[in-house]
Amino acid sequence: MHISKVDLNLFVVFDAIYAEGGLTRASQRLNLTQPAVSHALARLRHLLNDPLFERQGHTMVPTPLARNIIEQVRNSLRGFELTVTGTERFDPATSERTFTLAMRDVVEPNILPPLMAAIAAAAPSVGLNALRMGRNELEAELAAGTVDAAIDVLLPLSDHIRTLRLPADSTVVLARRGHPHVQEAMDLDLYLSQQHIQVSSRRAGPSLEDVELGQRGLQRRIRMRCQHYFTACSVVSQTDLLLTMPERYGRVLNQQFGHQILPLPLQLPAISNHLYWHTNVDHDLANRWLREQIARVISELPA
Repeated sequence: MHISKVDLNLFVVFDAIYAEGGLTRASQRLNLTQPAVSHALARLRHLLNDPLFERQGHTMVPTPLARNIIEQVRNSLRGFELTVTGTERFDPATSERTFTLAMRDVVEPNILPPLMAAIAAAAPSVGLNALRMGRNELEAELAAGTVDAAIDVLLPLSDHIRTLRLPADSTVVLARRGHPHVQEAMDLDLYLSQQHIQVSSRRAGPSLEDVELGQRGLQRRIRMRCQHYFTACSVVSQTDLLLTMPERYGRVLNQQFGHQILPLPLQLPAISNHLYWHTNVDHDLANRWLREQIARVISELPA
């Protein structure tokens, strides 16, 4: 079938249903009536000879065919959008665009304050949404344009995703002032003799320092495991437990606690984050401007 006989708006509806998981929310997203969305879906089902979505409870679950084509559809829709808007100039001083940036919560406190300050100075009407996203969803969201850029550790993504390595961070150890054994200095033997807090969003598994210790036949004692570094810092202030964490975030949090910050007595690979964006916005002026702001702000963070 020639593309001239295909209504491309049907794929806009397909993308909305896929993203929202239902006809009602898709119709709200597209500002269409629900019957109009249902009619468009029926036409696309006939065109592709596949139901595309099957209802399970209150959710429209995509079929295997729908899952196979969604990335191509989103790439194409994003390409059409850039074709239409690509001739427009991006002027930060007058733009009212809101960018969406995906990042982990450990990165957010370091980057967002100086990044928002830089954006506010150059682009007084530009907004910024920061969110956390599952790594398995990242590439599809970048392709769809629902996320403009992302900051994360090195990930195994396809050639459709561009990446820029950002300045690395070091690892430090936090101990409360007045700790009976840790007094402004610490070697590996002292580190291993103490009890530790491990911060992770996973239920189990080693952290980077545990992997490095294991390769040397060593092990530290994890007394507590929790999800957030702020919680761990609070525990450090009331116990003799030690906390190992990225230095920049540690210094931000420690403004509230006043703990000792000591070098980790163990050589670890540098903690490097990467900036990610999709190839379809490689030459988009607005996205390029955002990437430049991020790279500059991070390069100016104190070591």
